[in-house]
Amino acid sequence: MRLVLLGAPGSGKGTQAARLKDHLQVPHVSTGDLLRAEVAAGSKLGLAAKEVMARGELVSDEILLGMLEDRFSRPDTRGGFILDGYPRNLAQAAALDALLSRIGQPMDYAVQLEVPTSLLVERIAGRAKAEGRADDNPESVRKRLEVYDNQTAPVVEFYRQHGQLTVVDGVGGLDEVFNRIIEAIAPTADVG
Repeated sequence: MRLVLLGAPGSGKGTQAARLKDHLQVPHVSTGDLLRAEVAAGSKLGLAAKEVMARGELVSDEILLGMLEDRFSRPDTRGGFILDGYPRNLAQAAALDALLSRIGQPMDYAVQLEVPTSLLVERIAGRAKAEGRADDNPESVRKRLEVYDNQTAPVVEFYRQHGQLTVVDGVGGLDEVFNRIIEAIAPTADVG
């Protein structure tokens, strides 16, 4: 199963991706982790990314897509994968769709975890306090959520128009949310 998890910061994407990875027996592909691994390995794409980051710039969609294509060519992704944190904008969604079509691995589902903004702010503030991060005050969190909403709304609509979007209530216990996701992507699956 090929799956992309969408959701605002604090919606639980990373937590649920780790659980889904074990349940579905497919790799969890995080573009941030992938980028760090490529840079550490000194690959051609990693060196290009390192150069861009050294200038304080964002890594281009082209470099990220190249890393994803390389990652999807590995044997462990034949049965599928879970993408978390990508695509973040409409251009990335379209490029990812074209890549997956070209390599014969079309996306099965885009799962959007919906959580009210007030709860997202509370979750992130709690996480920031636990991790000792002073930069995640409620005002900066709300601003990040606003940017996320502006950039991601077209991505959600992209997957809706392609008939791949399923929206899941991200409020509740970890098991509750996990079971909702499983039911949404595989209605006959055993969630026991």
